[in-house]
Amino acid sequence: MICSFSNLRNKEVVNLKTGLKLGYVDDIEIDTTTGNVVSLIVFGRPRALGIMGRDEDIIIKCSDIDLIGEDTILVRFCNDTICTKSRSFSVENLLK
Repeated sequence: MICSFSNLRNKEVVNLKTGLKLGYVDDIEIDTTTGNVVSLIVFGRPRALGIMGRDEDIIIKCSDIDLIGEDTILVRFCNDTICTKSRSFSVENLLK
């Protein structure tokens, strides 16, 4: 399957290990000597509507990509800060 960058930007990235939706592809890294795609980059989620900045960007190596489908990209990716994120809400979590 041949996929352009504009098509990649419309695909949602889902982590198979945690089941979390990581976001959409915002950028890619390319090795200029070989012309190969090295990784996909998902920008961090904005905090407090962007006023408080945003979380760290998620860099997914091509070796972590499991499947690129029509609507989603399935990855097996484990970053300690992403895999251990709690889905419960408390005052401390809202201020981070």
